[in-house]
Amino acid sequence: MNATALVRTDKAERYLGTLCKHFTHKVSVSFEQGAKEIALPLGTYTLTVQDGGLMLTATAADQASLERVAEVITSYFERFALRENAKLNGTCAAA
Repeated sequence: MNATALVRTDKAERYLGTLCKHFTHKVSVSFEQGAKEIALPLGTYTLTVQDGGLMLTATAADQASLERVAEVITSYFERFALRENAKLNGTCAAA
């Protein structure tokens, strides 16, 4: 299962770097096909800079794990984006 969210921000590169740097101390972070991938115990999170924002994609085996992966990244993202008051509205699409 996966879910995606797009954060509209002109600081996408900064947030991608901050999130990945933070998680390298805890889990595996890799660069795959133009995106950074954070491997969490319950699933993965892929971050891609796009025009006008940062695309975030969570992937997990089941709905409960998907929700937890999204919750972890959302929590850290909102903490790092506090000054900009940027918010993720959860996952906007799931498949």
